[in-house]
This record gives sequence, C-alpha cells and structure tokens, in this order.
Amino acid sequence: MKLNKLSYSSFVFVATLLLFLACKETKKEAISAVNTNKKEKVKVKQRPNIIYILADDLGYGDLSSYGQVNFKTPNIDALAANGIKFTQHYTGSAVCAPSRSSLMTGLHTGHTPIRGNRELKGQEGQEPIPASSVTIAEVLKEAGYVNGAFGKWGLGYIGSTGDPINQGFDEFYGYNCQRQAHRYYPTHLWKNDKKVLLKGNDYTNMVTYAPDLIQDETLKFIEKNKDTTFFAYVPLVLPHAELMAPKDSIFKKYVGKFKEVPHTTKERYTSDYGPHINPTEYSSQDKPYAMYASMVDRLDVYVGQIVAKVKELGIADNTIIMFASDNGPHKEGGANPAYFNSGGGLRGEKRDLYEGGIRTPFITVWPNKIKAGTTTNMVSAFWDILPTVADITETTIPAEVDGVSLVPTLVNQGEQKQHKYLYWEFNIQKGRKAVRKGDWKGVWYKINAEKQGKFELYNLATDPKEEYNVASTNLNIVAELKQIMKDSHTESKLFPFK
Repeated sequence: MKLNKLSYSSFVFVATLLLFLACKETKKEAISAVNTNKKEKVKVKQRPNIIYILADDLGYGDLSSYGQVNFKTPNIDALAANGIKFTQHYTGSAVCAPSRSSLMTGLHTGHTPIRGNRELKGQEGQEPIPASSVTIAEVLKEAGYVNGAFGKWGLGYIGSTGDPINQGFDEFYGYNCQRQAHRYYPTHLWKNDKKVLLKGNDYTNMVTYAPDLIQDETLKFIEKNKDTTFFAYVPLVLPHAELMAPKDSIFKKYVGKFKEVPHTTKERYTSDYGPHINPTEYSSQDKPYAMYASMVDRLDVYVGQIVAKVKELGIADNTIIMFASDNGPHKEGGANPAYFNSGGGLRGEKRDLYEGGIRTPFITVWPNKIKAGTTTNMVSAFWDILPTVADITETTIPAEVDGVSLVPTLVNQGEQKQHKYLYWEFNIQKGRKAVRKGDWKGVWYKINAEKQGKFELYNLATDPKEEYNVASTNLNIVAELKQIMKDSHTESKLFPFK
C-alpha cells in the first residue's frame, strides 16, 4: 500500500515519538532497577539538597581565593573558607556545550554525545543530547529529588530530546540557546516550554537585565522546595561576553579604577543595540575592564544570595553547594584575560586545551561533612560530578561513566580512587587533543592538518605554565599518551574528529 505525503508524515511523526518514549522508558527502567537493588543493600539516610553553580567563562584566576587581586569575590571565597578548594580540577571541554554535556553525562569528550558548539539552522538552540543519555538530573529524579535548572542550557532546543524538561529537570528558567545568551537584555527567556517576554526589551530599549530575573527564579525554587529534597543546577551566564550589566553601585565601584581600552563596533563580531543589531554578536563597551570586574562581582553577589537563602530557610546543614566554571576565560567583547591575569598564570584561554583553557576553580561546601578551609590537589574533572552525586545520594547509574566519586576526598574518609588519565578532544582547527596522566600533560594541535602539528609534552609538577616542551627527550611517554588519545576516542557522526 502506498502512503500519501500526509499519511507518510504522520507515520514518521508517530514512529519518532514512539522511539523517543521507548528510549526514555528503557533508561528510566534501567536506572530504577539499579537504584532499587542499591536501596536493598543500604539504609538510606536523609539525602542532602545539592546546589551546583556554574559560572560562564570565569578563569582559574578570577576569584580572589585563587589569586585575583584586581577585584574581590568575598562570597565565593567564603565557600572555600567553609569547605574544600580544589587546585587541579578540570572542565569537560574548552567551550560551553561540550563542557556541559560532559558535566551532565559523566563522560569525557571522547564519549559524551555533544563535543562542540554545533549550531542548528532555523532553531533557537544547539544540537540536543539524545534521549538515551543518562543525566545527573535523571539519576537524582529516580532518587526522589525535585530538579531545577536556571541559567544557560545549550544542550538542545525546546521540545527536543535535549530539552532540560526531557532530561530529568522538573523546572527550567533561562536561556535555552547559548547564541541568545550573548545578549544580557534579550527579548525573551524560557520557563519550561513557555516563552517569557521581558518587559521593555526589544533589542533597542534595554530595561530588564535577564540574569537578575534568572537569579530571582533560582531563589524562588529553593524556597518553594525547602521541605523537599532538591537539586538546583545554576549555570549562570556571567561573566560571558557581551560585557554588559546595569550601571548600578556594583559597576560604579570599578569606574576609573583601570586604564581602559574601549571596545567598539569596529571590532570583529560586535554590533550595538538598535535597529541594526545582530543579536548573536556582542555590544561595544567603553569601559570593558570595569564592566568585566563588575560582572564577576555581580556573580559573587548572586552566590552570596543563594547561600543567604539556604541559611534563612534553615536548610544549610543539609545542603551541599558546589561552584565551578565551564571553561577558561574569554577575550570577546573587550575582555582581556592577560590584564586581570584571569588564567591565574596558566597558559591558554577559552578554546585552548592548555591548562588555562580547561582548569577551573572548584569549591564544595557540605556542613558537618567537609572540614572547613581544606585544600586538595586531587586531579579531578567535570565527569566526576555525576558519580560523586550518585555516591552522596546512595544511588547509581546503569551505564559506565568516565568519572570517579570524589566523596573520599570531600569527607577525608576511605580510599580515593585516582584517574588513570584525563582526556579531551576538540574538533576545531584541524583537531585538538590533550591527555593528563600523572604529572605528564600531552597537547596535540592540528592533528588532521596536511602539515600535522607537533606533539607537545609538559611535566606539570615542574612546569605548570606549560612553557617547556620535553617531548623530544621522553619518547616513551609521548608514545603512551598518543595511544591513550587513540583509545579514548569513539567516533561521532555529529562531531567527526577531522
């Protein structure tokens, strides 16, 4: 029997829907089965609330607790003073989407489904993570958590398999699309699958500052769920370009403090608000350094408000707060990482697989569990967060992950499993890969170029700034790390490494 165009389209739609539901149901059953078995073996105590705050393009050296001297971050520093500070924690990738995919799935970029910032024509949003992916939110949902995400998503447009409400979150508010998040005065945000128009914003008039609204929704979620057990994923947009914030008391603290280099529309990828705006670009900024400092300061204020809300509600003793950044510092929109030493003296920045592009601050507070003022040099990464959360909540997942639980390090009890190695790949500019094994760090750029780039080898114990390539005198180590690079990669049709 031949199908006409209408019936054929209906058939494809129904078949796709059934496949999507089958994937989700299979994933749900698998998680439930494993968690049920786990619960039979242990007595589940009251599980803690978990708040994971993710800054956007904040450098390793952008916090005063990590060495910043040009501006202060007292609220985030207080987290470090009351918890544990990691000095060798790594992001999932050197840019937004793959880094967040690694965080959500517990898989490094050789395995995680999203490995680059792949844009979709005609869609407000990026390539979606598939229905079969198991996320932190889904693991926690099966454990009885209420899950909310507030900020920038970037892992699938509204209604797709990667939509946050299709990946374990009960509530989402913010930017679904990371291109739209280039602007701090957008025309709209999203609340679940509903578009929320922002009062007074039309890309000419700038009235409503989106991050302030997102912060309000974050605090409302925490308050609404104070009597439940919740997971709040807070991927803040600050201090990602554009460099823009209200010119209020926070901004005024920094006006005149720095020798400014204005960023104008003559610069690449820059257009101002007005009738000729390109919304995916960045605005000009006559005081970019003061504005950048104020944006980090504002981010710190948001963190302080979250901590204060938890204390006000009387749930601080049973709430874990984690803080990190998605990749190294950016230099778009007039930002200057070198001026503020945003990389903390490390080589590289956003998009680099050198330390400055992928090493991030990481702080965790867990009252009565983590000793205040602890510092650790445990080598860890974004793909450790899912198994860590599963360990904390006495749940598990059905599939293998690349991470290890950090709980022994957090609470200073038991034997901490160490990584055999950490691996990154990034398919830009003819391919980039990096491996860290012990103190050895291998970096390889232009792997697929006609004139292949040279393999670089650094000993981070003696050369943390990656200044001295010692590949020529350590050929056995080079061969070992090259083999790890080969073995760690699984092919991706969406993100081919070529």
